[in-house]
Amino acid sequence: MEFIELFEMQRELDSFIEKTQNINRDVFKEKGLALMIELAELANETRCFKFWSTKGPSEREVILEEFVDSIHFLLSLGNAKGLSLKEWPEVKVKEDLTNWFLRTQEAILTFIQNPAKNSYQDVWQYYGVLAFNLDFTLDDIIQAYLAKNEKNYERQRNGY
Repeated sequence: MEFIELFEMQRELDSFIEKTQNINRDVFKEKGLALMIELAELANETRCFKFWSTKGPSEREVILEEFVDSIHFLLSLGNAKGLSLKEWPEVKVKEDLTNWFLRTQEAILTFIQNPAKNSYQDVWQYYGVLAFNLDFTLDDIIQAYLAKNEKNYERQRNGY
């Protein structure tokens, strides 16, 4: 499966959710806030900023699921503005995760306030850096996305 195909899968899921939940208004800002929350949940699972704690990060699968929760909203936001990427942004930069979470949060806010192609690409670049630093491959991300996508459909069918 190609990365670009995720945009269509997300478009279909969003359409299903809109019909199931009877959504007939623009929810771009809500999705933007959801993306910021998902990024914070991801950071929480990595525990990279918790200097006061000796407890290590959550299991890899938990962190990966949180990562793809963000990807769902990032794809959705792009679809809402007619933006996409053809390829996964592989950015091999090893650096402190806390700095990258802060930079990614800032990039998301910039995109929400100015949903332009360059600001959207910036967010993806930062997610590429996060994936690299979390040792996630594109295949890891796609497989986790597919699993979570099906789970999201099931949640909608069961009145989530």
